[in-house]
Amino acid sequence: MTDHATTPGPAAHQKIDTSVPHSARIWNYWLGGTDNYPVDREAGDAYTAVFPGIVTIARSSRAFLRRTITYLVSEAGIRQFLDVGTGLPTADNTHEVAQRIAPEARIVYVDNDPMVLAQARTLLHSTAEGATAYVDADVLDPERILAAAAETLDLTRPTALVLSNILGHVADHDRARSLVNRLMEALPSGSYLCVNDGSRGIDPVFEQAQDAYNESGAVPYNLRTVDEMTAYFDGLDLLDPGVVSVPLWRPEPASRTAEPIGEHGGLARKP
Repeated sequence: MTDHATTPGPAAHQKIDTSVPHSARIWNYWLGGTDNYPVDREAGDAYTAVFPGIVTIARSSRAFLRRTITYLVSEAGIRQFLDVGTGLPTADNTHEVAQRIAPEARIVYVDNDPMVLAQARTLLHSTAEGATAYVDADVLDPERILAAAAETLDLTRPTALVLSNILGHVADHDRARSLVNRLMEALPSGSYLCVNDGSRGIDPVFEQAQDAYNESGAVPYNLRTVDEMTAYFDGLDLLDPGVVSVPLWRPEPASRTAEPIGEHGGLARKP
């Protein structure tokens, strides 16, 4: 396997629609990226006009990913990652964090947006010792994800499944749980599940802004309660401090006074 491979799928034949705002491009805009269009910036600005804290949520989510990947590589010894719902490349992508510590780490990114896949092919390069591959697949199709991932990863070895701000795009929570269960079922003992998503019950203004966004014609994103998010980890050994607001998950020393925000996450090991 080369260090840069793509498994083609439906998105390979799609055109990028610049007339409708797209969550990955809006997220990229909030993170300070440039891979977005006027329609995305307009939607992003409309959102921040109601809830400026969304920028903090976006950046806190990225920091949570960095800390969990660092733990998985440095302390848990994980060398394989299946990152579903990649989003557009920004700073500290999964393979960059993992391969800085362990150059031999192997990462498979999964997305089904043509712009995401095009940018990933261009920008996300592996170390010579490791591998980085890209799968064109939908989170709703776990069988395709697993089959394509197996071309790069040895799924008989412990693997970290990363689901960052993707399960909110699955409207039905029971279906989201089923998808998580199917993906984890295919991974061996010693594997890990990392999930973070927008949450309800913390900030009413955030919830109002998200509800308005969902009614705008953009692809909806569903906030979950903390109990719903905790259910993704049923049957797994949830690491301390559990499912918490992401700034509070093992914060770095400079962030010890961080306040809770409407984004929760957790990390768990498959026994």
